[in-house]
Amino acid sequence: MKAWGGRFAAEPDAVAADFGRSIEVDAELALDDIEGSLAHVVGLEQAGLLTEQEAASLSDGLRAIAADVREGTVRWDPAHEDIHMNVEMELTARIGPVAGKLHTGRSRNDQVATDLRLYLRRRIREVDEALVGLERALVGLADRHRQAVMPGHTHVQPAQPVLFAHHLLAYVEMLERDRGRFASALGRASLSPLGSGALAGAGFKLDREATAAELGFAGVTRNSIDAVGDRDPVVETLSATALTMAHLSRLAEEIVWWSNPNFGFVRAADAWSTGSSMMPNKRNPDPAELIRGRSARVTGHLVTALTMLKGLPGGYQRDLQEDKPPLVDGLHVLESSLLVMAGMVTTLRVDEERMLAAATAGYTTATAVADALAELGVPFREGHNIVGSLVTRAESAGLELTALSDGDIVEVLAGSADPVARRVADEPEVGDALRAAAELENALARPDVTGGTAPARVHAELDGALTRLGMSSGQ
Repeated sequence: MKAWGGRFAAEPDAVAADFGRSIEVDAELALDDIEGSLAHVVGLEQAGLLTEQEAASLSDGLRAIAADVREGTVRWDPAHEDIHMNVEMELTARIGPVAGKLHTGRSRNDQVATDLRLYLRRRIREVDEALVGLERALVGLADRHRQAVMPGHTHVQPAQPVLFAHHLLAYVEMLERDRGRFASALGRASLSPLGSGALAGAGFKLDREATAAELGFAGVTRNSIDAVGDRDPVVETLSATALTMAHLSRLAEEIVWWSNPNFGFVRAADAWSTGSSMMPNKRNPDPAELIRGRSARVTGHLVTALTMLKGLPGGYQRDLQEDKPPLVDGLHVLESSLLVMAGMVTTLRVDEERMLAAATAGYTTATAVADALAELGVPFREGHNIVGSLVTRAESAGLELTALSDGDIVEVLAGSADPVARRVADEPEVGDALRAAAELENALARPDVTGGTAPARVHAELDGALTRLGMSSGQ
């Protein structure tokens, strides 16, 4: 008989029973379910609802099941619907009818809400370790190529030269924000719903605060109706998961482009590449492409959770059973993607010469020349126009900005409508000054502000990241 079968004269239809079961997914929460049950046993004993011997028998039986779960020797029975009833039935088989007392003062509604929060606490910690692992991979690569220069892009067009390390540290910043979002979500999920019952609260004087402390929660939920139906922690976690996957997808996209021979900035290691079944020449950064694709999958999981919730009234509804497939899969996808990306990044081979050659293509130092004119008193907007004209001249002549003659520079300045620009045209060293500003080294050094790509700033940020992550330079 089902645990709820006393109300019914007939067994559930086999198709309906199969449709309603969730054990294939929520078996993932087995250890969390047992952890919650162990704390509940303590609470029941303290409330006088279990004898010392009964509590010991229940606890010993639950711990034995947990040990077998860790060993992978427990076989769950789909006929028992979900992980909660499977654990209870397994416990009954081991210790007898006293197992029936475990569910005193508890509903599967507050039980699953508790399990989910325990599961999130465990999994978010594991995800955080993987996030730090990718940060370490990025920082290590940046450290090994401290001086490498690459073209920074906007609109996928050459924009300004930047240090390769600066670009990699941008993803470290994203990952740090991701870590913060997970931590924040976990903080709001650190209240125990156990004791909320099915809807109205437990029918016994259970010390919810003591049970919450036993489970390591910061406190208890304050409304039983909200507690059993609250899936904010699921949505918040999936939101952080989807955004982290979006960050990984952006990095994956760059690795795909950079590894194209037309760029040639990086080469994925053989261990992190695949070939073509038809074209013998191919080497594809497939793991990066899969991360990019799976980002869409996790975004879909977030939409699933939000859409599921939006039409529900307060309290528990069976629809909420559908929260676990997107959550469990989303976290699995994220953790595996973080591990794969860390492996790819750690083993990337970087071609600094190709990066350097590309860093000046497209007149990427032009902004530094406009900044130099601004220092000479020319309004930036007019300086922008002047340098645009210089770029056009250089492009037409097939020259770099650093190769423009004094005559070209003076002619453009003298033709300006701005009186300061015309005055600057008469200064004897103006050509040398602007050509110097267009030099790659000087253009790199100019953004000497917090967060800028000036080498001294980037190296300071890199050293700080190494220290924070417990790494040393050259590691």
